[in-house]
Amino acid sequence: MTAVFQNPIFQDETKAREALEAVRWPEGPYCPHCGNSDPEKIAKIEGKKQSHRPGLYYCNECKGQFTVTVGTVFEKSKVPLTKWWMAAHLMNSGKNGVSAHEIHRTIGVTYKTAWFMMHRLREAMSEVASAPMGGTGGPVQADETYYGGTSKRAKGYVKGFGGKSSVVALVEPATGQARAFVMKGTSAHQVSEILFTNVVRKATTLVTDESRLYTKAGTEFADHQTVLHTAKKYVNEAGFTTNHVENFFGVLKRGMRGTYTHCDEKHLQRYVAEFQFRYNNRSGLGVSDGERTAKALKGIEGKRLTYRPTN
Repeated sequence: MTAVFQNPIFQDETKAREALEAVRWPEGPYCPHCGNSDPEKIAKIEGKKQSHRPGLYYCNECKGQFTVTVGTVFEKSKVPLTKWWMAAHLMNSGKNGVSAHEIHRTIGVTYKTAWFMMHRLREAMSEVASAPMGGTGGPVQADETYYGGTSKRAKGYVKGFGGKSSVVALVEPATGQARAFVMKGTSAHQVSEILFTNVVRKATTLVTDESRLYTKAGTEFADHQTVLHTAKKYVNEAGFTTNHVENFFGVLKRGMRGTYTHCDEKHLQRYVAEFQFRYNNRSGLGVSDGERTAKALKGIEGKRLTYRPTN
């Protein structure tokens, strides 16, 4: 890790800014205010004067000024970009995540700052679903798990599933991609809505355990294969398993219990998005730590997160 941090983007603010510009603007800068991308109408403000911010651009179309952080989760942050790169790299170099305390100790910021930085980065790592999964006749595995109220000393502790948040995950083994959703409570209607929105029904085999949450929804798919987990069977007679989605949940649970320990349920979707992002860009799919970090920072645009929510 020490050798990795010798990279200039972790040491030099100018190099860090240039690297972020390359990630956000691979084809050249464009104005986040009006969308102008004409290089003839965008000028970089340079010179010896110290009255302007480093990396400042001027748009002749809307007469506005901007830097690479404007219109992103980094906007108005006083944390140096070198530290943002460090935090993003730490979050993306281990599949179980990294705690805010470790970020705070490693990069030299307060715990409060580290905690907020991590939430901003999780916001950047939130992936927008594109095309539905499946559609080739292959399987999509679905399963659910529950989170919250696990400590008997915590206020509001509830034994069993009642009152807990549920996480429904879909994994397509052929592509190695996952999608995960947090819900308050669990019903067959909620699960069906997730399935129908994210999976091509008529050309996909749905693979689940024997939970009744999937019974009715399964009739809408080309085929519904069930694995009888209660009978200690993990491969059904047709050779289908739910191993991929179980593996996703295994990494999620290890990270939530071992690294983060406690998560307020109102933030749970961001944590789930973090694990989903790393799963979808894991080394098993040929993505290196550096590539994963750069891809995470591609998602900074158009997202804002403030200490106090705005109405």
